[in-house]
Amino acid sequence: MLKTIINAIHNREHLSFTYSGLSRIVQPAAVGVSHAGNEVLRCYQTAGGHVTPGHEWDFCTLSNMSNLVATGKCFVGNPPQYKRGDKGMSIVYAEL
Repeated sequence: MLKTIINAIHNREHLSFTYSGLSRIVQPAAVGVSHAGNEVLRCYQTAGGHVTPGHEWDFCTLSNMSNLVATGKCFVGNPPQYKRGDKGMSIVYAEL
């Protein structure tokens, strides 16, 4: 899973996965370890269900994700309001 996410970040490729029972399509922005010690993905959701409507940025715990696949569809540029050096992570494995 981690390798798929890192490759998707480097290739600017959308990811598809299930989280909180909802299917999502996202632009991965950063992956690493949260301050709580969990491996996490910071991503911008472009399609699928939302737990909180209008909430496009997500901070997903990798252990709670399922059915992860790289879609083969690439995105150009950074997601809206993206900033390098995610402050929610103590360690960043990869970022845009």
